[in-house]
Amino acid sequence: MAPYFLRNLVPRREKKTASTKSLLTALSELTWVQWAMFWSGWLAWTCDAIDFFSVSLSVTNLQIQFNRSTHDITTAITLTLLFRSLGAVIFGVLSDRFGRKWPLVGNLVLVSILELGAGFVQTFQQFLALRSLFGIGMGGIWGLAVATAMENLPVETRGLASGFLQQGYAVGYLIAAVINLFLVPETKESWRSLFWCAAGISMFAAVLRAVLPESEVFLKAKEAQRLRGESTTSKTRVFIHETGVMLKKHWLLCIYAILLMTGFNFLSHGSQDLYPTYLQTSKGFSSHDATVATIIGNCVRYGGVVAGYFSQYIGRRLAIVVCIIIIGAFIPLWIIPTSFAGLAAGAFCIQFGVQGAWGVIPIQLSEMSPPAFRATFPGVAYQIGNMVSSASAQIEATGGDNLKTTIIKNGKPTIVPDYATVQGILIGVVSAFVLFITIIGPENHGSHFERAKTAFEQGAGEEEAHADEEDEPQELRSATDSVDAKRPISLEEKEKATTSESV
Repeated sequence: MAPYFLRNLVPRREKKTASTKSLLTALSELTWVQWAMFWSGWLAWTCDAIDFFSVSLSVTNLQIQFNRSTHDITTAITLTLLFRSLGAVIFGVLSDRFGRKWPLVGNLVLVSILELGAGFVQTFQQFLALRSLFGIGMGGIWGLAVATAMENLPVETRGLASGFLQQGYAVGYLIAAVINLFLVPETKESWRSLFWCAAGISMFAAVLRAVLPESEVFLKAKEAQRLRGESTTSKTRVFIHETGVMLKKHWLLCIYAILLMTGFNFLSHGSQDLYPTYLQTSKGFSSHDATVATIIGNCVRYGGVVAGYFSQYIGRRLAIVVCIIIIGAFIPLWIIPTSFAGLAAGAFCIQFGVQGAWGVIPIQLSEMSPPAFRATFPGVAYQIGNMVSSASAQIEATGGDNLKTTIIKNGKPTIVPDYATVQGILIGVVSAFVLFITIIGPENHGSHFERAKTAFEQGAGEEEAHADEEDEPQELRSATDSVDAKRPISLEEKEKATTSESV
């Protein structure tokens, strides 16, 4: 017989009950607040991409500005990725303890201020210092954005919503590329104008989130705590205790999530961070053509939407596996062609697979996470994976320094870094790793994590998300949902409810 993780690659079909809705019905019944919360999370994640790729798209201009090599400039990318895990811990903890709204607002304001300051630096050391601090701000965005967007939506919509949400990253890359293509060449400030535009967009996202209400999950939990008469100090004490319980119980899951996100981050950064530099240096394209090819590659943001949608039916892991196979199949088209059309087609196909696989990640991590910590757990796993993969750009730059090829430039043979071979090898190896780690991993398809306790409630660290609402005894579900419950449900009550339902 096949191993369990292979037999379980396609999840069991969701139970059809009186409360089960079709996707179109669930979407039509969403309130304006649910729509607004989702799109505010999407916009926050889009801002993250705009801010991050401001450096990747400006490598050539930054080399001229600071008189540094490609390897030196990519140090800024590495430092940003290194410090993002710290930001994920800080803002994730704040979000799980105090709510989704103000931690995300503060996070976006901090990012906006630091991005604005980066546009005024005069030395390379100042630039590195600001980008390091910037990494702390960026680190909190993803976990908070996913929690804000996903927990307010019904289960039936979460696969599709996951794809749309994650593609905010591709949209952000696209916006940054368009600004770099049309605005930067027309301003005397050059690359600085890209950073200032990014700062303005992040501040707009902060204002938008500030005018929206707190997540309904936290409003109910805080009201229940208020009626019980529990103080802020006691809630913080409970939160710290439950965090320790969660780490003790789910340490193996934490390691797995970090390994998974390490592979995914190597996949995205390895195919994106130095792509414009690869086209200009190894293929001899102009900065304009390289930017256009980048835009074409990131026009496949619907790949994540498609994969997210089908993951609701074929399962999260199987959807990822299909996308990774697509990436591997089109690596030759990414590196072999010499024409603009061929390379643009390669970028389109590879990024369809990359964005498709990433489109499943928000809901896969949200369902996998200990439900009370679904801002901290996914965010920290994601950003530690980012930290481990932070040297991807420098690995490719170093590989290009040691692996050379010859192209015809201005009618003469010219020796240049062979980024095509370097990126092909890196993407191939990483794709194989992601395929393996995805297949052997867990899946909690259709989890009702919105029904779980919040992290400042007793027993939150032990709690598991409910795979199906009907699997939970009616007595226990009613007691858990009651916002005016005077005390936490005891273990004896849970066992009694379970026994009653069984009888």
